[in-house]
Amino acid sequence: MRRKWTGLILFFLAAAALAQTAPQTLSSVPPARLAHIRRGINLSEWFAQVWDPKGYTKEHFQSWNTPADIALIKSMGFDHVRLSVNPQPMMDAARQNDGTAEYFGYLDDAVKMILDAGLAVEIDMHPDSDFKERLTKDTEPVERYADFWSMVARHYASWDPERVFFEILNEPEFKDAYRWYGVEAKLAAAIRRAAPQHTIIATGARWDDDDDLVFLEPLPDSNVIYVFHFYEPHIFTHQGATWGAYYWHWLKGLHYPSSPENAAQVAAGVPEAVDRFYVIRYGQDHWDPSRIEAEINQVADWARQRKVPLICNEFGVFRNFTDPRDRAAWIKDVRTALERHEIGWAMWDYSGSFGVVKKKDGKPTPDEITVKALGLP
Repeated sequence: MRRKWTGLILFFLAAAALAQTAPQTLSSVPPARLAHIRRGINLSEWFAQVWDPKGYTKEHFQSWNTPADIALIKSMGFDHVRLSVNPQPMMDAARQNDGTAEYFGYLDDAVKMILDAGLAVEIDMHPDSDFKERLTKDTEPVERYADFWSMVARHYASWDPERVFFEILNEPEFKDAYRWYGVEAKLAAAIRRAAPQHTIIATGARWDDDDDLVFLEPLPDSNVIYVFHFYEPHIFTHQGATWGAYYWHWLKGLHYPSSPENAAQVAAGVPEAVDRFYVIRYGQDHWDPSRIEAEINQVADWARQRKVPLICNEFGVFRNFTDPRDRAAWIKDVRTALERHEIGWAMWDYSGSFGVVKKKDGKPTPDEITVKALGLP
């Protein structure tokens, strides 16, 4: 009898362990809702990344993107936008009389403009790094941010859940992935209590990279889409950039697909030996459509095994020092790999340094080679 009970206990323990590790059907996101976020563009430097010394002002909110910009986005064939919002100015406004109402007024006008054009919108909380660093270190900033998200989600709870999505945090920059899982779960719960019907967008711990996502396990909420960003290899997509790895600013004219000969030529202009090594490696790694496909396969398999929906809401190439044909080839290869796996996407960005349009005197002109690379009409 003792052996019988011991065997039953071991059986149930094994079954419980298997239930915890085996992929399960976790998603309740309606397919019709996912259909609204197949081809998107990021609206940056509007409610986040505002570099103007005057900061987040009424004049900026009302002039940076206009109804003409939103109409152009719709006419180019995009079906949604990712609207970056820095939470810090909104949290600061809450300390002033009627400050929150005023700020929500500007944001509501932007969201309404987007929805009225027939587009969906991802409200992406996109703070600066110092804000995220506080979340990594202490409990109180997390609680304050959860309260803030409750306020935002409650405010938009009555807005169309088929076309308004809530993205918890852009590129969390958490070194401790286990802590991020706990923080993200708390933030998702705060959103869910305030907005029971809306879909949440969740991410991995550090920079939203593909390897961050495959480390993550799904949250205890079925109405969630999982997100990753794709800029691989950064040495090509960010060549000439003055942020990130310091040596990137030395790089100009690095081609895609990569070749040993071109990489060696570019490496000759890089001062440090270890940085030259990275450039030479890029040439030897043979970055091409099959290599990009192999990278995206990993996250697609992760989502397929867990039966959860997946989007890539940032990818792009810094345009200043990149051959336009190489840039277009990379964008096309990433876009087609995503679509092959039925992964929705949003390119970075609309009119910034990675842009799909160029602006002069406030007037946007589509970059036809980029529009074509995105497969848009």
